Parts: sequence; structure tokens; C-alpha cells
Amino acid sequence: MRWHAHHHTSGTGHLYQGRFKSFPIESDEHLYRVLRYVERNGLRANLVDRAEDWRWSSLWARESGDTAARTLLCDWPEPVPCDWPRHVNKPQTDAELAGLRRSVARGDPHGSEKWLRKTAFKLGLELTRTA
Repeated sequence: MRWHAHHHTSGTGHLYQGRFKSFPIESDEHLYRVLRYVERNGLRANLVDRAEDWRWSSLWARESGDTAARTLLCDWPEPVPCDWPRHVNKPQTDAELAGLRRSVARGDPHGSEKWLRKTAFKLGLELTRTA
């Protein structure tokens, strides 16, 4: 990225995409879905057999990392469930993935359909829902 910045060019692919995403989330249940989606990255890409084995994930840091790795993590607004690794390793449904990917790609609120419509209107995000 520095090379491209220095030479006034741009790159393509995952390395050059936006790094952080932000979108409203309805409830704790929906928050856990988003966190699970993030912590499944290595597993979903078939890079590991278990999500907690992906060394570059927060799940690995929480489960296997040393003190230095754990200090990089922030506390969640809700407690980490005791069976979290087992839950993360369970497959996600196509509908769940589609909803999460829509929220990530468009900044669309994540939650129930009724809440999505209400929240998108309240926050002026109606256009994120129609694209």
C-alpha cells in the first residue's frame, strides 16, 4: 500500500479494500452473529479445520494466544459465551451469510426486517437497502 501511495497508483484486491466496517446492529443476538461471521473467516476460506486454529483471528488470540496477543483484544459489550468456539465452528446458513454480507458491503443495518426498515429510515440509510 505504501508503494502505491508513493507512486500515486492504486492496487486492487482484498489488501486494498476498506479495512473497517460499521453498521447498526439490532440486538445482542445479531451482534453475536456478526462476531461469529468475523471469527469464522479462516474456516470459511478453508484455510483451517477449526476457526480457533486461524492464527490471525481474535478467536485464536482469545483461546490460544499469549498475554501479548490477548491484550490486543477489546472486551465485548456482552460476555463471550462459554461454548463460543463450538458455536463459531457450526456452519452458517446461506440466509445468515447473505444478510451479514449485505450489511458489510452496504453499511446496511443488521437485524430483523421490520427493525431494518425502521432504522434505515431513522438514520437516512434507505438507499443502502435499495441498491
